[in-house]
Amino acid sequence: MKAARKNIKPSSSLGSAIGSALGLSRRGYLDGQMLIAMPTMKDERFARTLIYICAHSSEGAMGIVVNQPAGNIKFPDLLVQLDVIADSDIIQLPVSAGAVQVLKGGPVEPGRGFVLHSNDYFVDGSTLPIDDGICLTATLDVLKAIAKGDGPGSALLALGYAGWAPGQLETEIQDNGWLHCSADADLIFGTDTGKKYDRALKKLGIHAGMLSSEAGHA
Repeated sequence: MKAARKNIKPSSSLGSAIGSALGLSRRGYLDGQMLIAMPTMKDERFARTLIYICAHSSEGAMGIVVNQPAGNIKFPDLLVQLDVIADSDIIQLPVSAGAVQVLKGGPVEPGRGFVLHSNDYFVDGSTLPIDDGICLTATLDVLKAIAKGDGPGSALLALGYAGWAPGQLETEIQDNGWLHCSADADLIFGTDTGKKYDRALKKLGIHAGMLSSEAGHA
């Protein structure tokens, strides 16, 4: 585990997938929506996943998986590893910092960290506003702010992200790979990751047992 963690590095600026999104003049139609993986999903890495869509346009899409914990990786340990704080300072971290979840954000660039957070923290040129008070930042500055107790009220750290080429996500939805529903703070930041999938389906009036490989679009 330690060997893998040594590769974790929040980018000094937003990664290309979300960097281009900062310059979009119009919202993509799934920005701020939650993707719900269907049983027809052929990629096992996304089985029963919920993915919050951060950017969606004719150039493609990117999102963060919000219901897959990153094993035993703890946020305070990452702060030490990234030289944000000294090991001796862990005990002085605010309670809010210790509560930040570390999730597997997706298979693309799993060595990079992306902080999904509420919009009470914002850095011009580095923070991507998404929808409904939710933002994405991928710089060390947000980690330093959280460590000092000056960060966003709600936040999670995702390792990696999910990305789609132009038209790929639309095709997967048409092929019954995904349903989608409106997102809310509990689905994004809630700590009960094991229950998020069923709760998202419930927002559409669907029980998991109703889904099959023959299910249609919601």
